[in-house]
Amino acid sequence: MKTFYKTIVLSDIHLGIKASKAKEVTHFLKHHKCETLILNGDIIDGWQLRKNGKWKKQHSNFFKLIIGLTSKQKCKIVYIRGNHDDFLEEIMPFKIGNFSIRKYYIHYGLEKKYFVTHGDIFDNVTTKLKWIAKLGDVGYTFLLWLNRHYNTYREKRGLPYYSLSQVVKAKVKSAVSFISDYESELVKVAKARKCHGVICGHIHQPAIKNIGGIEYLNSGDWVESLTALVEDQAGVWSIIHYTDWLKLHDAEKIKKENSKLAEIIPEGITLEKNLS
Repeated sequence: MKTFYKTIVLSDIHLGIKASKAKEVTHFLKHHKCETLILNGDIIDGWQLRKNGKWKKQHSNFFKLIIGLTSKQKCKIVYIRGNHDDFLEEIMPFKIGNFSIRKYYIHYGLEKKYFVTHGDIFDNVTTKLKWIAKLGDVGYTFLLWLNRHYNTYREKRGLPYYSLSQVVKAKVKSAVSFISDYESELVKVAKARKCHGVICGHIHQPAIKNIGGIEYLNSGDWVESLTALVEDQAGVWSIIHYTDWLKLHDAEKIKKENSKLAEIIPEGITLEKNLS
């Protein structure tokens, strides 16, 4: 059975780079259903594809699934362009059936409305000084490369995942200040639009918080955080961490398998099976 949500928001998948978790996000979507799926920017990493990025089969599989959602499940899909997929500006606005590509979107929840934007338009670096942003992208790409090899080393020794870039963001004062300013600016925009909240991505920092009476919701990313922002039928938002969900999913799968086996195994024979 698929878990149903009124709305699912995904952002910063960065298809086209090695660090993109395309298989994981596709697996997540195969086990969830929703009325509206919002792809909130940087789904495709055009910057890396123009340089040395590679489009892989799993990247195509993601979009095959998206097309299936619109046709088979009648799911409404809204794709918001980000800074890394800014090439979409050339075809916007675009709409075909239940699929549309937009610069921003107003999402209506239960008795609330939200301003949905990738978030880069409120980042002076990416809008006014793109060459500096791309220089920073080179550094971030290197950090992800280093992070991947470092975690391969940790995995072989049975150690948990460790995010180098998240640690850098948390410890560098300018990065902490930037995130705080970023959140404040987006909240101002939501107020100006007379919205109850703002939904964004861009900075790879999943969050749900109240800032000055406005809901600030950030869906995170599928490079490191592997998070989805979801809205249930009661209009309540939460963040799903893929790794936590996967553990519960696998445990439930094993429980069901054990239950089926118990039905066909004669009495007196015990069945033992665990996650290991």
